[in-house]
Amino acid sequence: MSANRIHPLKVREIVKTTEDCSIISLDVPISLRDTFKFRQGQYLTLESSIKGEKVRRSYSLCSSPLDEEWKVGIKKVPGGKFSSYANETLEAGDMIDVMPPDGRFFVELNPEATSQYIAFAAGSGITPIFSIIKTHLLAEPNSSFKLFYVNKTVASIILKEELESLKNQFMDRFEVFYFLTKQKRNMSFLNGRMDTAKLDTIFGSICNLEDIDHFFSCGPEPMILMVRDYLSERGVDKSKIHFELFNTSGDYQNKYEQLEKEFKGRSAEILINEGGKSFHFTMEQGSNNILDEALNNNADLPFACKGGVCATCKAKVLEGKVEMPVHYGLEDDEIEAGYVLTCQSVPVSDKVVVDYDI
Repeated sequence: MSANRIHPLKVREIVKTTEDCSIISLDVPISLRDTFKFRQGQYLTLESSIKGEKVRRSYSLCSSPLDEEWKVGIKKVPGGKFSSYANETLEAGDMIDVMPPDGRFFVELNPEATSQYIAFAAGSGITPIFSIIKTHLLAEPNSSFKLFYVNKTVASIILKEELESLKNQFMDRFEVFYFLTKQKRNMSFLNGRMDTAKLDTIFGSICNLEDIDHFFSCGPEPMILMVRDYLSERGVDKSKIHFELFNTSGDYQNKYEQLEKEFKGRSAEILINEGGKSFHFTMEQGSNNILDEALNNNADLPFACKGGVCATCKAKVLEGKVEMPVHYGLEDDEIEAGYVLTCQSVPVSDKVVVDYDI
């Protein structure tokens, strides 16, 4: 991926879906339609200058590619520079820099399929899930979807009108179950966060685990990992379990501290190939990741989340060794083939050569 694949797009419309979440529609000109063609469940990386600082963040598309609309949902988070800017300052008509769609949170569409899908979402995790659900319902007339969606209150349910509209449109093929953590429902099952007891009820009374073709989940890391582990422990094939993390919990700090202590005082020569060009620099082993150190040396490299999730900064190690405490954005076969996320790659050898172009 070239680091310069950024395009200025106009904000067509901003709609509040909840008090603290905005749906931002982007105008993609005809000349860029092929470049911005996307799959259900993918994301866009947005960049803007905020108080003199360039800030880049990734947000999932919450529109279906079949509608030829580019919409992202941005929920304001405490201390979030970009999310606060998007919800408080950004206006229709403004220009914003956008990278083409990316991400692998999807399965192939099959108009002949008679598949049963399950989705788990919490909060803003509904954004890619909504795109996935709508697209499969439209493209696969014999498939069905069940959504289990967790929020604090009814008022905080993102895309609620759109979900209800979809339910009315596909009454016999789409069911949605709303769980609330800060507002009581009449049915105790629908109160509180998703947990293993609720999963037992879902797969014991609502649907048969063995009949489900694919499982999707998006939301806080603990929920996603709980769902993943629950399904894996019950024999669900890994290829059927799909999840998208917006960020990680930060519980990996101890690993970074261990690496820094173990390799302190040793230097590493870093050689990076990207966009047909090469550059090198020296950094301390175990002390920082390759991406951040490269950016500190004025390199222009692709990145988005910097959390080991999105894989925008993926590259291949041609020589040397790195440690990655977090690598959710990579598949096992990619890791075996030598691919790394440079935002998580801490050098632990005297020389490391990475290539973004392979």
